[in-house]
Amino acid sequence: MPAGTSIADRYPILLLVHALGPGGTERQVAEIAKNLNPDRFEVHVAAVLATGMRATELAQAGIPVLELPLRSLYGPSTLRSLRRLRNYLKTHHIQIVHTFDAPLNIFAAPVARFSGTPVVLTSQRCYRELVGAKYHPLMLFAHRIADAVVANCEAMRLHLQSAYGVPDRKIRVLYNGLDASVFHAAGRQRMPELQDDALVIGSVGLLRPEKCLNLLVEAFAEVHRRNPALKLVLVGSGEELPRLRGMAADLGLGDSCRFEPASANVVPWLRSIDIFVLPSRSEALSNSLLEAMACGCCPVASRVGGNPELVIPGETGLLFESGDAGALARALETLIGNPDLRLRLAAQAAAASARFSVGAAAQRAEQIYLEFCSTQCARR
Repeated sequence: MPAGTSIADRYPILLLVHALGPGGTERQVAEIAKNLNPDRFEVHVAAVLATGMRATELAQAGIPVLELPLRSLYGPSTLRSLRRLRNYLKTHHIQIVHTFDAPLNIFAAPVARFSGTPVVLTSQRCYRELVGAKYHPLMLFAHRIADAVVANCEAMRLHLQSAYGVPDRKIRVLYNGLDASVFHAAGRQRMPELQDDALVIGSVGLLRPEKCLNLLVEAFAEVHRRNPALKLVLVGSGEELPRLRGMAADLGLGDSCRFEPASANVVPWLRSIDIFVLPSRSEALSNSLLEAMACGCCPVASRVGGNPELVIPGETGLLFESGDAGALARALETLIGNPDLRLRLAAQAAAASARFSVGAAAQRAEQIYLEFCSTQCARR
């Protein structure tokens, strides 16, 4: 803390997320927590799964983490978690609560509201279809009782209006932030495992059904028939892994398709990939796409959600229609056959990613928090 600054001069704020392991939302919570102005905010974090790489980062930064023993929304753990959270809010005089995902929107926003927390903010970082139908009324209730709902892209702003009926005046957009000291294109070189490959196509992230990585395997198989020197790399873990391995085997890809487990440090893999593909059927603002752009990959993404806010066709990458493996294969063929275009798009994508910095995200978060604190909060 800077000399002359007292804890009494700052607003106590609690950021809540379900887990603190790998994942885009988890990364954003940790980055915002570490980069909020310490002269203005006393930062706390709470999570249900309060261990993992982000928990370690927060501990190293001296940010306290509250563990909530929530196992379901109905049962003894709910009451225990409610009491623990309510007591924490009172003990630490929390002035701002910001929930970052559906489970904490549903659980923590009502607890904070009815405990008298001055400012309660919820978040919308994915499409409604990815939240179980039985939770839709609870999400709607959480958004209604919040002072504002924070979306991570303009596509989510529109979704909040159409799917949840949230008025535009109540929505604030906070784009994801990227640590440019970590994610950058300088010193790009292949991982040792890929040194001998002429051109690498790949994707990095959680292997979940909505990511539609089966389309990438199918499209790669098509272009690989005409370009046998290509390599496909999929870095990540998740429920889709057995299916994707089976597809690669059935399509006869053999050693041309490589699967790597999730890694805390994805940068070396991103700097090894020439063409990064995100074929999701549902996406808000993708951290993995943004990271790939910053690391010098040429991006190809489905035309869904926030992807067009990052990838401008012919300027910072290529887009294809969601679910169309043939269109994806044609986009890959275009980039494979035009190395100058591929390199130009990669360079422009890296330059465009600069506006999504951690500093910019933290500054925007501060603007949102202070907007409400100016009238609803009392400094400690």
